[in-house]
Amino acid sequence: MRQFIRHAIDVPVRVGFTPGETPGAYHTHDIGEGGLAFRCSCAVPAGRDIDVCIDSVDPPFRAQAQVAWCRPHVVSGYELGVRFLDAEDAFRARMVAQVCAIEDYRRSVRRTEGRELGAEEAAAEWIERHAADFPPMH
Repeated sequence: MRQFIRHAIDVPVRVGFTPGETPGAYHTHDIGEGGLAFRCSCAVPAGRDIDVCIDSVDPPFRAQAQVAWCRPHVVSGYELGVRFLDAEDAFRARMVAQVCAIEDYRRSVRRTEGRELGAEEAAAEWIERHAADFPPMH
């Protein structure tokens, strides 16, 4: 049973499955306080330690994680759920989810309203309109 609330979010993520390997590029399916889920073309056994990097935030988010589950996915091969190994990484992942939600909001405003928002303007509007809907830390 899932312990943390997940946030659906599509963010580029690089994942290294073995030390020294060039990380593969994927997209997150969702991210939560305890970990994240993404789709990939290969099965990865539960318990395998991996390296996770999200470069679309500044500074880039890097963390060690462990595959919690792997299941077949009709469209893209497999879906993997990973949990962060460090509590600080889990907290930082929540901040990454918020930054990504703000950027999604900024793009949505541009597309639907034709307004261009700077990063700080978008953050202020998102906080005012949506921060209360963002689940609190456990």
